[in-house]
Amino acid sequence: MCRKKLILSLVLMASALGIKAQQSDTAKVSTKLLDDVVVYSSRFAEKFKRVAQTIDVLKTREQLNFQLNTADALINSGKLFVQKSQQGGGSPVIRGFEASRILMVVDGVRMNNAIYRAGHLQNIITIDNMVLDRMEILYGPSSTLFGSDALGGVISLTTKDPILSNNNKTQFSGSATLRYSSAMQENRGNFQLNIGGKQWASFTSVSYGSFGDLIQGSKRSTAYPNFGKRNVYVERLGNMDIVVPNANPNKQIGSGYKQIDITQKILYQANEKVQHILNLQFSNTNDIPRYDRLSEMSGAAPVFAEWYYGPQIRNMAAYHLTAKEQDGFFKDIKITASFQDIEESRITRRFQNNNKDFRWERVHIFGLNIDAKHYYGKHELHLGAESYSNFVRSTAERVNIVSGNKSRITTRYSDGPTSMGTHALFAQHTFKISDHLTINDGLRFNLVQLNAQFVDTALTRFPFTKARQSNQALTGNIGIVYASKNNLRSALVFSTGFRSPNVDDLAKVFDSRTGLVVVPNTNIRPEYTYNIELNLNKYGSVFSYGAGVFYTSFNNALVLDRYSFNGQDSIMYNGVKSGVYALQNKAMARLYGLTLNASIQFAKTLTAEGVINLTKGQFRDAINGRTPLDHIPPTHGRFIIKHQGVNWNADLSVLFNGWKRLVDYNPNGEDNLQYATPDGMPSWYTLNFRSSFNLKKQVQLQVAVENILDRNYRYFASGISAAGRNLSITLRAAF
Repeated sequence: MCRKKLILSLVLMASALGIKAQQSDTAKVSTKLLDDVVVYSSRFAEKFKRVAQTIDVLKTREQLNFQLNTADALINSGKLFVQKSQQGGGSPVIRGFEASRILMVVDGVRMNNAIYRAGHLQNIITIDNMVLDRMEILYGPSSTLFGSDALGGVISLTTKDPILSNNNKTQFSGSATLRYSSAMQENRGNFQLNIGGKQWASFTSVSYGSFGDLIQGSKRSTAYPNFGKRNVYVERLGNMDIVVPNANPNKQIGSGYKQIDITQKILYQANEKVQHILNLQFSNTNDIPRYDRLSEMSGAAPVFAEWYYGPQIRNMAAYHLTAKEQDGFFKDIKITASFQDIEESRITRRFQNNNKDFRWERVHIFGLNIDAKHYYGKHELHLGAESYSNFVRSTAERVNIVSGNKSRITTRYSDGPTSMGTHALFAQHTFKISDHLTINDGLRFNLVQLNAQFVDTALTRFPFTKARQSNQALTGNIGIVYASKNNLRSALVFSTGFRSPNVDDLAKVFDSRTGLVVVPNTNIRPEYTYNIELNLNKYGSVFSYGAGVFYTSFNNALVLDRYSFNGQDSIMYNGVKSGVYALQNKAMARLYGLTLNASIQFAKTLTAEGVINLTKGQFRDAINGRTPLDHIPPTHGRFIIKHQGVNWNADLSVLFNGWKRLVDYNPNGEDNLQYATPDGMPSWYTLNFRSSFNLKKQVQLQVAVENILDRNYRYFASGISAAGRNLSITLRAAF
């Protein structure tokens, strides 16, 4: 405990004067820093000092490509909190907003689709971190540029592009990477090949990963000596389910999985001003066990014998046109046309029950983005149009695994033709008043249409057969940013966010947990956020610091609460009498928070950095009064000391999370108190060491020891314990 207090004290002391601006961890401090840092999340490259919105950038190989997956890249940055329901997943939280309330974008294409849920969303692992070139985190409502869902912020992921030859000869280059981790028996490989010609180039990446059952830490608090232990698991013997004692309770049996990712890009550049890219991405897992549900117990017996996601498949084909320095009104133009094919499924079977339930979802998404930029004097005008059309198919059946008989069950979503379209026009204006003062402002008109049809209502007896909505919203932002000659940066931003209910909100039936069933509520309306924030940052050659505060008003917030279905407050669902709940626009919520960050350079190659994030949130309704808002993470952050040399780098870091006390849990939402201790989720910290060596000019070795003290801990709202002491070895050879 004393050690933990010392570590937190160091972070707070370093942060007491403020924080440095939230940017890339590897951006070198210099007198030209604000001029040098460029961000791309606005779809056009822009100097950071001209952007009022707070943005974090992760772009080094150590930050992105040498991590377990994309979710872990965010965790280890110390910037964001990430929830996990199983090993194969990770649900990022931005300022208390999660899942469908933040937007994920890959190569300029919306990942959020019609069935993105509001609970915990694990889809970020379908983006291969081995192929990432950079990741930008936009904090605060971002609906002017990105539309519906960007209530809390945006995670923009950019994959590597093909590289043209720098002479008249065809050039071949690439890399091979192997990675092993002990705590989850990770065996992972990646191969990349770039073929570059004068006008044509091809980039290919193939990744394969095998992950075994995750071993949690063995050092537990004396107050919770059995927390997280996996004492028993289920095996099928003949036609019977049997409970098997786990020889190693720290081994979380039922958490392993496999994944393959393929990226293929083809570039054609007729001249320096016009570029075409064909972008193909494929991600596929095997069955991913839902570990949190498999660990649920009813007395001495498990609740489920089987609960897993079927193969999660993400296919994307996109065409990108980039034209710059053009004649005419618009100098810069970007067009992206995309198609996505998403497959998900959920398979469940209760303990000592022969009925196995299958629910399948498939979504086709057609997208088009058009962005154009006009320059006039000190002004820049970015005009854009966006359209995405989602088509959802939801099916289900029950199979008796002994007799083979099949029967009908309720589908997760509406079983008839179901579609959702998001369309928008927007304008973003930048006024560069001087070299030091910039104003950003913009407006966006959003139109979201949804049409869901329920064909077979014999099982559910819905009092309706259709759910239709057409929602319009006008969102905007205005911000002013000042960047002085001596690298002082201050920004004041007001922005609004908008999220229209999707198919998951409006047309879903599922059990959030045993004994609680969620039913559709066709009367829900869009959610809105209104945000104001202030950031002050100072950069120096030795010491950088600053502070950021925000306040968000969350209107028409959808919260899960008790509901009646056909006049009843409970129904039979999957053989269990369950209380009826539904999403309802019952809340007026408020969220506020503080980020502190500081860095100091002790020597040319030695630096120390600290970041701490604090978020609070609650809502008020007419019945319950003030109630904690769900998805609000505990205080969290990172402290790190880094050595960056010519041939080797090393860092020693502490990741930490504060307590999430019982009184701060939302009783009906997605905080998952059932997976915590009776007092809530305890605070924790981990001590981690990472080093990398250039063995030869093109060969790099990274060795890391994570959670050195082998502490047992869980992230708030998570149903699986984090890895114990973990030795990770990564070898990369380039050619």
